[in-house]
Amino acid sequence: MNGPVTYEELATLMKGRAGLDVDAAALEERPDAEFATFDLDSLGLLGIVSELEKRYDRSIGGEPEMCKTPRAFLTVVNEQLTQGA
Repeated sequence: MNGPVTYEELATLMKGRAGLDVDAAALEERPDAEFATFDLDSLGLLGIVSELEKRYDRSIGGEPEMCKTPRAFLTVVNEQLTQGA
C-alpha cells in the first residue's frame, strides 16, 4: 500500500501518536501553518513518521520530522511513499 497520506490520516495520526485532537479540515484549511500552531512538537512528529513507516512498510527518508507545516510534511512523505511504486 502506497500513499498518498491525506490530511485526514495526518489528523488521525496526530491524535493517536501525539494525543492531539486536531480536525483534518483545520489542517487542510491552514496547510502552511506551523505544526506548533497545532501543538505538535518534533517528538510527536517523529512518532507519526515511525507509525507511517510501519503502516506502509517503507522507510521514509528526506527528514520529514524536520518539516514545519502539514503541507511540507505531506509532500515529503508522499514523495517517499510513491517512489518506485
